[in-house]
Amino acid sequence: MNRKFTAYIPVLLAIAMIAGLFIGNALNRKSQPVYRSMKLPGGNKLSTILNLVESAYVDSINTSEIIEKTIPNLLQNLDPHSTYIPARDMQEVEEEMQGNFSGIGVQFSIQEDTVVVIDVVSGGPSQKLGIMAGDRIVRVNDSLIAGVGIQNEDVLKLLRGQKGTKVKISNLRKGFGELFDFEIVRGDIPIYSVDVTYMIDDETGFIKVSRFAEQTYREFMEGMNKLVQKGAQKVIIDMRGNPGGYLTAVIRMVDEFLEKDEPILITRGKSQPEKVYNASNRMSFAGLGVFVLIDEFSASASEIFAGALQDNDRGIVIGRRSFGKGLVQEQIPFSDGSAVRLTVARYYTPSGRSIQKPYDNGSEKYFEDLFERMLHGEMLVADSIQFADSLKYFTKKGRTVYGGGGIMPDIFVPADTAGRSDYFNKIYQRGLVYQFAFQFSDQHREHLNTLKTAAGIEQWLNSRNIMDEFARYAAGKGVPQDAAGMRISGSIISTQVKAYIARNILGEEGFYPIIQHIDKTLQKAIDISRQNLLVENVR
Repeated sequence: MNRKFTAYIPVLLAIAMIAGLFIGNALNRKSQPVYRSMKLPGGNKLSTILNLVESAYVDSINTSEIIEKTIPNLLQNLDPHSTYIPARDMQEVEEEMQGNFSGIGVQFSIQEDTVVVIDVVSGGPSQKLGIMAGDRIVRVNDSLIAGVGIQNEDVLKLLRGQKGTKVKISNLRKGFGELFDFEIVRGDIPIYSVDVTYMIDDETGFIKVSRFAEQTYREFMEGMNKLVQKGAQKVIIDMRGNPGGYLTAVIRMVDEFLEKDEPILITRGKSQPEKVYNASNRMSFAGLGVFVLIDEFSASASEIFAGALQDNDRGIVIGRRSFGKGLVQEQIPFSDGSAVRLTVARYYTPSGRSIQKPYDNGSEKYFEDLFERMLHGEMLVADSIQFADSLKYFTKKGRTVYGGGGIMPDIFVPADTAGRSDYFNKIYQRGLVYQFAFQFSDQHREHLNTLKTAAGIEQWLNSRNIMDEFARYAAGKGVPQDAAGMRISGSIISTQVKAYIARNILGEEGFYPIIQHIDKTLQKAIDISRQNLLVENVR
């Protein structure tokens, strides 16, 4: 063969291969259907793409599954609070908002791989059958749940269920060798919005509201009336950590404090006309001094409550700047049981300010805002917060307030960082306060039950020098005794230990009167209330 020709063979092969690929692609294109520019019915590109995928995609797909995954992403591009609720989650969401679920009526904790009853709901199915705090639930429907690594969510699935259905449980009780068997008919169990109501002193009441649900107004009124009957002339209303909820509930609650026609709230939306909510002259608590506690986790309805009282100069707001959620959602149900919560309006406080913080940079940055506040020192120094003059508004009596990012309190209380030591951090990280409190309560439950009040429990624990017992317990759990650490953190640890023991016996009415000793925001509110400070003089 001609050597010259041989040298060209690789080049010719490469040309032939390229030509073959070109011809093949051309033939392939001719063999495929040609799509003309598709018309968009009603301009709806999304449904057109879904139809196209369903009819022409290479593999068989579940269109419904794709839609379920796509909807949350679509809503996420609107604002941080428009959300999709799948049908599988609707029951839990409705239970939370309606204020009840069906179950057996116990609060439990998993201690050393055992489900222990912490408290029994008053009037619930379990209390009626004699189930007691301290009982260990060993079996549910003949299945062993002790010592098998069961998790909280698994226990909830076993104990909750449709109203009227039955569940069998077997309990081990201290002092008895045999198991106690119970067949329980599940019933409605309330989810309370008002955690606790009690008198701090002879004239000052305290009420803690943790959410706004269907029954919140009723619970709030019952709690407030109880305080008034006990002689309360002032009330501290704790909205810290309250994420919000039903708009109707907060409007009705504010209405009890304002004079006729004083504004409570304004809502505006592109597709909704402006609506102004005014007080109706209920004024059930017209004579009470009001102090509202908020923090960076107070959002939505709790901000409406604080903002309405602040703008009308009806109460003193104490704490740290609130979250900054000023968007109103409506829940639109679908026939398959799912729903969309769509933002339909913004709300404005009586002075006209929107407290919604910016969300232009996306949801992730929006929720990271609290972390940014901490980095900038806002949790410690009020002056680190700068508001533009364009966000300046005025209360009924002319005090300056600001919009554009939460409710700024009238009296700022920094986050409490005192009393923290390496010893405290090790104890906190291991959850030793809670564990010790449970073990101690379990061992001394019979005597603790005779003490009746938080003050009685606290006095008895002080007489035992409870901190010596706790220090020995912590050492046995791998945290050696530390005299220096105890000097720094002893007061905090001691108060927490006593408060959690009291909670195990009396519930929240045992916990809050003790923990208030180290609650700097509540202590500030108590101090302000005793000064009889007028609202117009707070700035």
